[in-house]
Amino acid sequence: MSSRADIDVRPVTESEFADWNRALNIGFLREPTSDDDIIEARRAQFTPGRSLGAFDGGRCVATFRSFAQELTAVGGASVAADAVTNVTVAPTHRRRGLLSRMMAQDLAAAKERGDVVATLIAAEYPIYGRYGFGPATSTTEWTIDVPRSGLDPRWAGPEDGGRIDLVDAEGVRKLGPELHERLRRAQPGAVSRDELWWRITTGAVRFHPTFHEPFHAVYRSAGGEVEGMVAYTADDNWGDAKQPLNTARVKWLTAVTPAAERALWRYLCSVDWVVKVRSGWRAPDDLLPHLLPDPRAAAVTTQADWLWVRILDVVRALEARTYEAAGSLVLEVADGGGLSGGRYRLEASADGAGRCVPTTEGADLALDVADLAVLWLGDESAVRLAALGRVREERAGAARQADALLRTSRRPWCPDIF
Repeated sequence: MSSRADIDVRPVTESEFADWNRALNIGFLREPTSDDDIIEARRAQFTPGRSLGAFDGGRCVATFRSFAQELTAVGGASVAADAVTNVTVAPTHRRRGLLSRMMAQDLAAAKERGDVVATLIAAEYPIYGRYGFGPATSTTEWTIDVPRSGLDPRWAGPEDGGRIDLVDAEGVRKLGPELHERLRRAQPGAVSRDELWWRITTGAVRFHPTFHEPFHAVYRSAGGEVEGMVAYTADDNWGDAKQPLNTARVKWLTAVTPAAERALWRYLCSVDWVVKVRSGWRAPDDLLPHLLPDPRAAAVTTQADWLWVRILDVVRALEARTYEAAGSLVLEVADGGGLSGGRYRLEASADGAGRCVPTTEGADLALDVADLAVLWLGDESAVRLAALGRVREERAGAARQADALLRTSRRPWCPDIF
């Protein structure tokens, strides 16, 4: 068995990408060897210096990749994020600190670049808290029983003068990016999508040989403006009685107005032969169930943590967002990674702006950097975290004051997985 010192953790070179890709497949329990065209497609995501590998005797045994991302803070400002993905360790090399070494190297580089936060979607809950990440958004998936919903099956289109049209992949790539940016600018927790994302989601770049082209529908307002879009697939289930019992599965649905949201869900529930609609990953306070005459027809299928955030710069993170009330708090932030710990004074003004500075004043609240990330996007309660022993009040009432400042009227949501 190789010792930790014998295993080299470093950026992957172009010539090592195929070996890195094989290690990635093994870590995710996929067929180890990819076809050449799949490897070349995945190479489109390769950024020199940001794809890391652990090498034992020249063989890649662990993988790690990050890429540049923009994350929307409360109030609509974007912050630079270090998006972490493709994290694996071979089953033969677990418990040797390889992930810790790769994570430390990547986060140090992100801090040096000036990234405000790091982000990831956690496959397993217990792993990333030890690196300062906290679950800052959650997601809910519903399954709609269409016949039970109470919707009129004779629906012939939006009643507001708008219209729904089917579009092809080229139309999605033309209309989708600007629509998503409109959503992202208004949705705390949402992340940017680059051109490659749109090429992958429409099949122009294919990572998997079994890619199935989705259907795409666009909602246009009465004035002709694109306000919503949905991508969905459908199965082919005719049941024992030879009756269509198909399920439509939403891959993503973007709506920038309530009218667009209502119309697209109504459209999905009106497609002939579809008796169930799986909503895909939605915000936990999504309007969906209450858009139906019978909200109980939308049953929760999944409820889970989603986007995890790691704050790299406390001052810039707290100054990037807006606040629900005026007030001040002194936060004692513990950071075992040594990247952003310290004591900070946050001053929120009546217009919602915040100012944050390091201070030597006595703390009002003491918490770990991972729990600060949970509070930062406005989804969690400091009072609740105090009851769990994760936030310590140094001044009576400070947790309740933190909630008045930090919590938001609508919950943060990240529509994407990466």
